Amino acid sequence: MHDLAQRRIQCVLDHMALEIPHDWDAVIATFDGHPRYELYGTGTVFDGEEAVRGYFHMSRVPFPDQANEVIAIAHADDTVLVEFWLTGTHLGPIKLGGTVIEPTGKAFRVRMAASFEFATGRDKILVERPFFDQTMIAQQLGLG
Repeated sequence: MHDLAQRRIQCVLDHMALEIPHDWDAVIATFDGHPRYELYGTGTVFDGEEAVRGYFHMSRVPFPDQANEVIAIAHADDTVLVEFWLTGTHLGPIKLGGTVIEPTGKAFRVRMAASFEFATGRDKILVERPFFDQTMIAQQLGLG
Protein backbone atom coordinates (compact mmCIF):
# COMPACT_ATOMS: atom_id res chain seq x y z
CA MET A 1 0.00 0.00 0.00
CA HIS A 2 1.25 3.42 -0.87
CA ASP A 3 2.48 5.75 1.92
CA LEU A 4 -0.25 8.42 1.42
CA ALA A 5 -2.97 5.77 1.66
CA GLN A 6 -1.42 4.43 4.89
CA ARG A 7 -1.25 7.95 6.39
CA ARG A 8 -4.88 8.59 5.46
CA ILE A 9 -6.05 5.32 6.99
CA GLN A 10 -4.09 6.09 10.15
CA CYS A 11 -5.63 9.59 10.27
CA VAL A 12 -9.14 8.07 10.11
CA LEU A 13 -8.32 5.44 12.76
CA ASP A 14 -6.90 8.17 15.01
CA HIS A 15 -9.95 10.39 14.36
CA MET A 16 -12.36 7.61 15.34
CA ALA A 17 -10.34 6.57 18.39
CA LEU A 18 -10.10 10.18 19.64
CA GLU A 19 -13.88 10.58 19.51
CA ILE A 20 -14.34 7.91 22.19
CA PRO A 21 -12.61 9.82 25.06
CA HIS A 22 -14.05 13.13 23.74
CA ASP A 23 -10.63 14.58 22.82
CA TRP A 24 -12.31 17.15 20.59
CA ASP A 25 -9.21 19.31 20.06
CA ALA A 26 -7.34 16.29 18.71
CA VAL A 27 -10.33 15.22 16.58
CA ILE A 28 -10.52 18.72 15.07
CA ALA A 29 -6.78 18.48 14.32
CA THR A 30 -7.43 15.46 12.04
CA PHE A 31 -9.26 17.76 9.62
CA ASP A 32 -7.52 19.74 6.90
CA GLY A 33 -8.18 23.15 8.48
CA HIS A 34 -11.99 23.22 8.21
CA PRO A 35 -13.96 20.41 9.87
CA ARG A 36 -17.17 19.23 8.21
CA TYR A 37 -19.65 16.42 8.86
CA GLU A 38 -22.44 15.54 6.43
CA LEU A 39 -24.86 13.10 8.08
CA TYR A 40 -26.56 10.81 5.60
CA GLY A 41 -29.85 9.65 7.05
CA THR A 42 -30.80 13.06 8.39
CA GLY A 43 -29.26 15.31 5.73
CA THR A 44 -27.77 17.50 8.45
CA VAL A 45 -24.48 19.29 7.73
CA PHE A 46 -22.11 20.62 10.40
CA ASP A 47 -19.73 22.99 8.65
CA GLY A 48 -16.84 24.65 10.48
CA GLU A 49 -15.28 24.16 13.89
CA GLU A 50 -18.05 25.76 15.94
CA ALA A 51 -20.76 23.71 14.22
CA VAL A 52 -18.75 20.47 14.52
CA ARG A 53 -18.07 21.05 18.23
CA GLY A 54 -21.82 21.66 18.63
CA TYR A 55 -22.48 18.32 16.94
CA PHE A 56 -20.05 16.59 19.30
CA HIS A 57 -21.84 18.10 22.32
CA MET A 58 -25.33 17.38 20.97
CA SER A 59 -24.53 13.74 20.21
CA ARG A 60 -22.62 12.98 23.42
CA VAL A 61 -25.06 14.46 25.97
CA PRO A 62 -27.55 11.62 25.40
CA PHE A 63 -24.81 9.02 24.73
CA PRO A 64 -21.70 9.97 26.74
CA ASP A 65 -20.21 6.49 26.30
CA GLN A 66 -20.67 6.49 22.51
CA ALA A 67 -17.95 4.42 20.90
CA ASN A 68 -17.07 2.74 17.64
CA GLU A 69 -15.52 -0.58 16.71
CA VAL A 70 -13.96 -0.73 13.24
CA ILE A 71 -15.03 -3.77 11.19
CA ALA A 72 -13.30 -2.93 7.90
CA ILE A 73 -11.38 -0.04 6.36
CA ALA A 74 -10.28 0.63 2.79
CA HIS A 75 -8.66 3.39 0.73
CA ALA A 76 -9.71 4.32 -2.82
CA ASP A 77 -8.69 7.42 -4.75
CA ASP A 78 -9.14 10.33 -2.29
CA THR A 79 -11.50 8.48 0.07
CA VAL A 80 -11.19 6.19 3.07
CA LEU A 81 -14.24 3.99 3.66
CA VAL A 82 -14.96 2.51 7.09
CA GLU A 83 -17.53 0.00 8.26
CA PHE A 84 -18.02 -0.05 12.01
CA TRP A 85 -20.25 -0.76 14.98
CA LEU A 86 -21.55 2.34 16.76
CA THR A 87 -22.42 1.71 20.38
CA GLY A 88 -23.73 3.75 23.27
CA THR A 89 -26.08 3.96 26.21
CA HIS A 90 -28.94 6.44 26.48
CA LEU A 91 -27.84 8.21 29.68
CA GLY A 92 -28.83 11.82 28.95
CA PRO A 93 -31.78 13.67 27.42
CA ILE A 94 -32.31 13.76 23.67
CA LYS A 95 -33.69 17.05 22.34
CA LEU A 96 -35.72 16.72 19.14
CA GLY A 97 -37.20 20.07 18.25
CA GLY A 98 -39.36 21.06 21.21
CA THR A 99 -39.50 17.53 22.60
CA VAL A 100 -37.16 16.11 25.22
CA ILE A 101 -36.77 12.35 25.49
CA GLU A 102 -35.58 11.38 28.94
CA PRO A 103 -32.84 8.73 29.30
CA THR A 104 -33.97 5.13 28.95
CA GLY A 105 -30.73 3.60 30.25
CA LYS A 106 -30.83 1.24 27.26
CA ALA A 107 -27.84 0.51 25.06
CA PHE A 108 -27.63 0.36 21.28
CA ARG A 109 -25.28 -1.28 18.80
CA VAL A 110 -25.77 -0.49 15.12
CA ARG A 111 -23.72 -1.26 12.04
CA MET A 112 -22.70 1.87 10.16
CA ALA A 113 -20.41 3.09 7.42
CA ALA A 114 -18.60 6.37 6.86
CA SER A 115 -16.62 7.89 4.05
CA PHE A 116 -13.77 10.29 4.75
CA GLU A 117 -12.82 12.55 1.85
CA PHE A 118 -9.29 13.92 1.41
CA ALA A 119 -7.87 16.60 -0.89
CA THR A 120 -5.60 15.21 -3.59
CA GLY A 121 -2.14 14.59 -2.14
CA ARG A 122 -3.18 15.48 1.44
CA ASP A 123 -3.47 13.28 4.54
CA LYS A 124 -5.96 15.30 6.62
CA ILE A 125 -9.74 14.88 6.38
CA LEU A 126 -11.87 17.31 4.34
CA VAL A 127 -15.26 15.87 5.29
CA GLU A 128 -16.69 12.88 7.14
CA ARG A 129 -19.93 11.41 5.81
CA PRO A 130 -21.49 8.85 8.18
CA PHE A 131 -24.24 6.63 6.74
CA PHE A 132 -26.79 5.29 9.23
CA ASP A 133 -30.44 4.56 9.93
CA GLN A 134 -31.69 6.53 12.95
CA THR A 135 -34.69 4.24 13.32
CA MET A 136 -32.41 1.33 14.24
CA ILE A 137 -31.07 3.26 17.24
CA ALA A 138 -34.58 4.41 18.26
CA GLN A 139 -35.86 0.82 18.08
CA GLN A 140 -33.03 -0.50 20.25
CA LEU A 141 -33.77 2.23 22.82
CA GLY A 142 -37.46 1.30 22.82
CA LEU A 143 -38.45 4.63 21.25
CA GLY A 144 -39.81 3.53 17.91
